[in-house]
Amino acid sequence: MGKWRRDNSSKSQKSYHNIGSTLFTKGLTKGLWTSYHERWSHRGPLKSQMCGLHMRVPQQAAFEDCLSSKNEERCREHLQSNTALYEKKGGKSWAAVIVSLCTVGGEPAFLFTLRSSKLRGRHKGDVSFAGGKQDPSDTNIVETALREAREELGINVTENEVWGVLKPLNDSNVLFQSGMVIAPVLANLGPLENLSLRPNPNEVEEVFTLTVAHLCNPQNQGYTHFRTGNRYGYTLPVFHSDKYRIWGLTAIALDHTLKLIMPV
Repeated sequence: MGKWRRDNSSKSQKSYHNIGSTLFTKGLTKGLWTSYHERWSHRGPLKSQMCGLHMRVPQQAAFEDCLSSKNEERCREHLQSNTALYEKKGGKSWAAVIVSLCTVGGEPAFLFTLRSSKLRGRHKGDVSFAGGKQDPSDTNIVETALREAREELGINVTENEVWGVLKPLNDSNVLFQSGMVIAPVLANLGPLENLSLRPNPNEVEEVFTLTVAHLCNPQNQGYTHFRTGNRYGYTLPVFHSDKYRIWGLTAIALDHTLKLIMPV
């Protein structure tokens, strides 16, 4: 497989492209589901002013400290209470995603994938974290996330790099309808420059990063109103850059993670 190189066209957004192969990138104007309505103004998505979906912009020192050992210890302690939520699964279908923290040039960031447009299902071509359904051979939900990281990104994430598991996300509303319960597993992969990414082309079209500073900027945040039938149903966060739109369960997991690692 060809090597992956970094595109430094934007400080807050890094892309890794497979040299010698063609990648098809989805823009912000891809088709939207008829089951929801996204509110856009002529200047872009309307910013969240309600429901506590996003947070205020932290100070620069907070960005620098979010991956510190002290903050890691605080986050690990906070996430310990979620362990009991995964002990009894009640016969439900479970999946896990690995919410991947990292650094790019020393700057805290998140690692995302663009799902292959060749995949089946509603969310092909969407931005996501690496993840998938739990296999019978997986002893726990963390092992599912680490296995999916190997299969999709070609990297070995150790349990020592895992900070913990966020509260489960229920994938059963009108928007998603899979009936899955999703476990967001938070891990710090360390410097991206030290990782040998080998994305699986059958599942991943593109790998890219967005900095924590970019994602915390209100100019890069929005929200989407969803309806159930003819009535308002709920509101979910949206994050965006010049090239990508992060929505759905990925945006929910990201929003929860930012509130954890960047308390303000």
